[in-house]
Amino acid sequence: MQYDIIGDLHGHADHLIALLTKMGYRETQGAWRHPERQALFVGDFIDRGPQQIKTVMIVRRMVEAGSAQAIMGNHELNAIAWFLPDPDQPNDFLRSHHSPQYGETNRRQHAAFLAEVEHNPALHQEIIDWFLSLPLWLELPELRLVHACWHPPFIEFFKPLLIDGRYLSPELMVAASREPNDLADKDDPQPSVFKAVEALTKGIETPLPAGHDFIDKDQITRRRVRLRWWDAAADTYQTAAMLDSSIRAQLPALPIPPHQRLPYQAHQPLFIGHYWLTGEPTPLSNQVACVDYSIAKHGKLCAYRWQGEKILTSEGYCCVA
Repeated sequence: MQYDIIGDLHGHADHLIALLTKMGYRETQGAWRHPERQALFVGDFIDRGPQQIKTVMIVRRMVEAGSAQAIMGNHELNAIAWFLPDPDQPNDFLRSHHSPQYGETNRRQHAAFLAEVEHNPALHQEIIDWFLSLPLWLELPELRLVHACWHPPFIEFFKPLLIDGRYLSPELMVAASREPNDLADKDDPQPSVFKAVEALTKGIETPLPAGHDFIDKDQITRRRVRLRWWDAAADTYQTAAMLDSSIRAQLPALPIPPHQRLPYQAHQPLFIGHYWLTGEPTPLSNQVACVDYSIAKHGKLCAYRWQGEKILTSEGYCCVA
């Protein structure tokens, strides 16, 4: 089987249709199909863009028709948590609507999706149920797919807890939404449901060593960095941080914690989304390619057209803007 791995959509249905058309898919019997290929979606179908329900329904119909497979992104995870009641907080939800600290921010981040579904509770429930039917990763004989980070220890920890080894249940969503109050616990290498979900859907962050920080582009002081976990050569804060080179130069050339080094070395190539990349699409390594090129920030909607190659190349990308 040959696959087209499609990046984060964020409610941009027209761009998705344009990309599918460019790749030779046609809408027949209610779903977009290709005579020889299957689409794989890396998640983040919702929030930010102008066509939330339309985007979800295109992907859902393709999955149901067998012309696509899809996984959950952090925005689907957040949508589920926004919808499910919190058993420990009467009249609130797993992703708080009312918290003085988080409620307003949570609603603002989710506003585009809520504007299309909040007035229709039955449709809202139907879409959340479909999000819960999405696996957290795909491990096919030929390749792998995860939204943000392939974390083998957390995946092995998670498998016995998930429905059929890959799917979150509403009950497990409670633990997945319980962020530790203690940052030391959050950064401890011991697995938990919360840490596993965070890593797979949002990537790896680490605190900088004591006494170190940096000023980001918005002039905010930061003491944590997101890591290039896939890169075997990224073993210090300066080389591993996902930051512009000018900001990375401010970081210490000290080794990052060993448990946060996860260089990807497997026989199947890996495809991810999530990271809001810009510029000309190119793989992150010979075996890892990101397909998120920031369509929700006026970038490109990209796919990687995988033909069976073991070494990924920039020629594999197909994009629309």
